[in-house]
Amino acid sequence: MNSKELKKEIADEKTGINYTLVGDYYIPNLYLEPEEKIILNKYGLLRLNYLKKYKKAEYTILFMNKELNNHLKEIQEQAQKEIDFIIEDLKSKSDLTEDMKNTNPLYWVGTMNAIKNQAEEILLKELIYV
Repeated sequence: MNSKELKKEIADEKTGINYTLVGDYYIPNLYLEPEEKIILNKYGLLRLNYLKKYKKAEYTILFMNKELNNHLKEIQEQAQKEIDFIIEDLKSKSDLTEDMKNTNPLYWVGTMNAIKNQAEEILLKELIYV
């Protein structure tokens, strides 16, 4: 039987996979369904890298079940809400005032940086690296 007599498309009844004739070979018609495109921020990328490096089984399960994008999206949204909350909480417990922006800007910036770093450490330990 030469290629002129072969059908252009065939279906395997056992697997339900359709094949298309390309040259002398039948190639399976396989495709991935499109997933929602998301843009990862700092916390989404940190979570993704942590899963890949330290939680390979969990990463693989999420990836194979097409839940990885949703997981990363949820983590980064939750992280942003929590970081904002923690920063506000730490600011209220410190001696910072809005007047210090004008009267002592170096102290204000230094204290805000310390608060942001402290909030991020808390967030990373409680949400990202678990």
